[in-house]
Amino acid sequence: MKSKAFILLILATLMTASVAMAADPEPTAITNKEAIDLVQTHANYLWTLVAAALVFFMQAGFAMVEAGFTRAKNSINIMMKNLMDFSIGSIAFWAIGFGIMFGATSSGWFGTTGFFLSDFTPDGDPWVLAFWMFQVVFAATAATIVSGAMAERTKFTGYIIYSIFVSGLIYPVFGSWAWGSLFNGSGWLEGFGFIDFAGSTVVHSVGGWAALAGAIVLGPRLGKYTKDGKIKPIMGHNIPLAALGVFILWLGWFGFNPGSTTTADTSIAMIFVNTNLAAAAGACLAMIVSWMKFGKPEVGMSLNGALAGLVGITAGCANVSPSSAIIIGAVAGVIVVFSVMFFEKIKVDDPVGAVSVHGVCGAWGTLAAGIFNIGGTSAAIIGVQILGVAACFLWTFPAAFLMFKLIDKTIGLRVSPEEELEGLDYTEHGGIAYPDFGVSTHGGISSITGTPSSGLPSYAASTKPATQS
Repeated sequence: MKSKAFILLILATLMTASVAMAADPEPTAITNKEAIDLVQTHANYLWTLVAAALVFFMQAGFAMVEAGFTRAKNSINIMMKNLMDFSIGSIAFWAIGFGIMFGATSSGWFGTTGFFLSDFTPDGDPWVLAFWMFQVVFAATAATIVSGAMAERTKFTGYIIYSIFVSGLIYPVFGSWAWGSLFNGSGWLEGFGFIDFAGSTVVHSVGGWAALAGAIVLGPRLGKYTKDGKIKPIMGHNIPLAALGVFILWLGWFGFNPGSTTTADTSIAMIFVNTNLAAAAGACLAMIVSWMKFGKPEVGMSLNGALAGLVGITAGCANVSPSSAIIIGAVAGVIVVFSVMFFEKIKVDDPVGAVSVHGVCGAWGTLAAGIFNIGGTSAAIIGVQILGVAACFLWTFPAAFLMFKLIDKTIGLRVSPEEELEGLDYTEHGGIAYPDFGVSTHGGISSITGTPSSGLPSYAASTKPATQS
């Protein structure tokens, strides 16, 4: 009896399943396409947000590079700047910057809609949220680049004001010219066919030229130049920390460049490869050139060479071949060495080489995106690239210079000489980054410096500095 009941149960289950299957509609080409499109949409969201997280992690990399290449007495200040330029910048970009950069426009100069993320509605397309998240980490990158060039002598209050203006106005205006059509805008520069896939100019040169303006307005750090104008190296206190920061930035760039597709497809493979090859070539050539110039394979220059290669390939990562990526990165690695030396000689004190890495190599990478275009190049293509580089400088540098001058004349931009000598950790934040170590406050060298290397060249140092206690 039990076996008969079991057989009847199986037959009843099979009959029920058959009826249910008969009631389901037959799959069609249209329903299959909708399902495939839905999977692709979800993949696009996931990839874009994962890439945004990688780019956000670059904020830690920038903080470590800047802290490592500068003195121990300013480490807390540097961490606070990198924390707050992202935090305050996020609010400014949400309120104003995103609308200026991607809002609808009739002129092609700046957007006039989408402020306070008003394009988002609960029952609308949520893509604006994913897109905003990816773009806000780019805005933070442009803002934090400036921090390194202005390190060790900038008032924290002045830095906060600057962060608002860069994230809310200076970066978004140029961004709207080049990238506005990625959402609701339409920029005049992209209308000419300007190539800057992930931001050699839009992000990095904007940050680099703003950094140049800030460094000029501030002037050099105390002790950077002797009375007769000779360069006096100011050593970084923790080169391993700076190196870790560069590795983090290199990792983050795998979100920065491939993530700019905002699409999960096969195109990201070549962008990954190009990004890596350019960074590797930049590091190698910067090491070789520094070795030839200074007699040693200088670590600061080698690290900046990797960053220079990454900045250089950012514009053309999606439209050049891997072999071209190596050339672009290699040239960037050479350029950064001579650029750092040039700015030192004209007394632009940039403790981490931000102007050279981001401003100069960003311009080179944008030009290279046209020269090495995988589909062929022409005078017209290169001309548009030159126009974009020039437009970026002519907008960013004067606007940033005016902004820094106004800050300097109102609330003040530079700390007092006494505060600078004491260190901004204590005078600006009331803290000490390394309480268990004695830190030199009035000399040019931290007490825990163990190497004569820094983000700037060590060619001016005739002897290895002695460790202080």
